[in-house]
Amino acid sequence: MPKRSTKEDVSQTVARVVAQATHGEFVPVGQKAKNPAAVMLGRLGGLKGGPARAAALTKAQKQEIGRQGALKRWAAKGA
Repeated sequence: MPKRSTKEDVSQTVARVVAQATHGEFVPVGQKAKNPAAVMLGRLGGLKGGPARAAALTKAQKQEIGRQGALKRWAAKGA
């Protein structure tokens, strides 16, 4: 199946240019503008999440997670 193009079509380009010219925020069709406060909270949680999870895992659990990840990566390369 062919992949879809990621290039903007003419109407998307025009919408982006008009938004930039009027000092507005360009939001692609079908997407909502993001709340900056929510974005900051999400980033804050994301920065804390990985180290907190790692601290809660035992050495054996970390090894098993690493083993599973390596198997998935090697399986993908062999396909």
